[in-house]
Amino acid sequence: MSIAACPGCIAVPADAVGPVSTDHAVDIALPGISCAGCIAGVERTLAGVTSVRSARVNLAARRVRVSLAPGEDAGEALAALHAAGYEALELDGESLRPASDDTARGLLARIAVAGFAMMNVMALSVAVWSGAGDTTRAFFHWISAAIALPALAFSAVPFFASAAAALRAGRLNMDVPIALAIALAASMSLYETAFASGADTWFDAALSLTFFLLVGRFLEGRARAAARSAATELTALELPRATRLTGAGREVVDVAAICPGDRIALAPGARAPVDGVAEGAATLDRSALTGEADPVGVMPGETICAGEMVLSVPLVLCASSRAQDSTLRRLAAMVEVAETGRHRYSGIADRAARLYAPVVHGLAALAFAGWWTATGDLHHSVAVATATLIITCPCALALAVPAVTAAMTARLFRNGILLKSPTGLERLAEIDTVLLDKTGTLTEGLPELPDLDAETAAVALALARVSDHPVSRSIAAALRDHDAAPLTGIEEVPGDGIRASWNGAPVRLGRGADGTVLDLPGRRIALPMTERLRPGAAEMVFDLRRMGLAVEMVTGDTEARAHTLAHRIGINDVHGGLRPEDKVELVRSSVARGRRVLMLGDGLNDAAALAGAHASLAPGTALDAARVAADGIVLGGDLRAVSQTLRLAHRARRRIRQNLGLAVLYNALAIPVAMAGLATPLMAAIVMSSSSILVVLNAVRR
Repeated sequence: MSIAACPGCIAVPADAVGPVSTDHAVDIALPGISCAGCIAGVERTLAGVTSVRSARVNLAARRVRVSLAPGEDAGEALAALHAAGYEALELDGESLRPASDDTARGLLARIAVAGFAMMNVMALSVAVWSGAGDTTRAFFHWISAAIALPALAFSAVPFFASAAAALRAGRLNMDVPIALAIALAASMSLYETAFASGADTWFDAALSLTFFLLVGRFLEGRARAAARSAATELTALELPRATRLTGAGREVVDVAAICPGDRIALAPGARAPVDGVAEGAATLDRSALTGEADPVGVMPGETICAGEMVLSVPLVLCASSRAQDSTLRRLAAMVEVAETGRHRYSGIADRAARLYAPVVHGLAALAFAGWWTATGDLHHSVAVATATLIITCPCALALAVPAVTAAMTARLFRNGILLKSPTGLERLAEIDTVLLDKTGTLTEGLPELPDLDAETAAVALALARVSDHPVSRSIAAALRDHDAAPLTGIEEVPGDGIRASWNGAPVRLGRGADGTVLDLPGRRIALPMTERLRPGAAEMVFDLRRMGLAVEMVTGDTEARAHTLAHRIGINDVHGGLRPEDKVELVRSSVARGRRVLMLGDGLNDAAALAGAHASLAPGTALDAARVAADGIVLGGDLRAVSQTLRLAHRARRRIRQNLGLAVLYNALAIPVAMAGLATPLMAAIVMSSSSILVVLNAVRR
């Protein structure tokens, strides 16, 4: 049986987070946002709305979560967003799962039209480039115009609509220069065809720019969708309907209509729609929530969380929460907070994106003025300005940080780590010292008994369950998977143990000369109890030390017991007999020495140290106070996830730096090339789209 924690015990209870707030949150879909400049614009717009307490944009999901004042609705926020030129739709609060992907299908249709038109216009251009006569060339240019202009009128709509909305709101966004470049290329080509010699037209460049930008946006969206979303994976587990048991029989109802106390029928293979209590015994698959592959058995009265799957027999679930208050929804909310978190690097990318529109217009104007002054060639000057507008799009810079953050947060979740803190990923990459609590963190808090046959284990369990003595409770917990033997004449003797009769013979569980013993007819079995390590504890310590990190044990247990366990798993630095304030002081002193401390703990006595450390993790079985204080939660039972988390955090930092470097290098090389007239509008379109796709692929690669 798996020891993975029930996610119902993992998700932080609402009343454990802090003072009760009467604010409420709504989610607003923003289908048209596509860059960091949009993030800044949306959040700046909502900051000026009196009913809005806070707003956080999730670029990957194209959504903003808005915290509203008590009694307020989203109307004022929606009006402000519409006035600023954003398409904004309030999402149904009962289900945040996306509807059919109309945006993706629309993009595919526009890509198909632009691609078909581009290939035909390029085929006509080959004839022109091959030395066709003036009449033939003019005829082919008119055919190209007849193909290109309707295709652009359909395919380039997203860019022109976004640019027009931004200009109506008195602001600039990334689509303004893109729309201007397409319009310049198409209009100048039409002018050349109608009124000039028509030696050079750029219908193919306008179509290529549109085609590659649309392909880039489609691929970026698909990659972000694949990367983002632990949160989306969780909400995808939500069910639209469930079978409710009533006095009259069964009825299929919307999950949103389920109330606490309702009895829900779950067939084998069905997922729980809400949190509840099992009315029978069953086996569950919790892998979607905890990452733990082994099935978990539950008994009547035990908690089942929304999203968990029944594997064995039909089960009746007594609902304990509504759908919007379920563990699944709280887990998704915590993941989304981490996914939309800002790194210190985000400020650089966001500022660059906000400066983009005025800077690129200035550069394009400068290029046009310079070439017009130097050559007097209007055609070439417009070509250079158009290429400059196209090639300087900062999509790569805008995607550098959020693509990595989303990809790594989702990967951590799939590896069994729920990252709650928005800045946790960055801080985990800076760790150089790891402090590990012992009982309940490195160990399961249960004894590890010698191997016992089924009959002996049954007698020991039956005796241990009688007493509230800590040793008896530990033995009973360690043998919980066995059946208890039938005993008679049970008696607890203070200072001696528990006595009883089994099949007419006396048996005893109690104190012996060398510790706890089990006396059976004709034999005595010693029960030397050592603490049972959590799976992967020793491997985690080995990995952390191999990574060059200082690893120390901190525990309230005695020095002797602490050193014994530390020796088993390879820890040299041990701090035993610590009170909660001692752990806090140890963290503070380490920080004062310039150390970046990761604290891993599970108890009330660890909460203050968890909050004071540079970064902190808690096992899923931890008490509420520890889970609230920690930056992340180890969902599964294997502690190797901790060292894997640190490796992924280091990888995320490297990827962010790589992406920022790629974006800066691209702009440093591309802008001079375009302004020098060395890149045609067609070349600029291909290079710009390739740079943003490269950044996203770098973020999601293994």
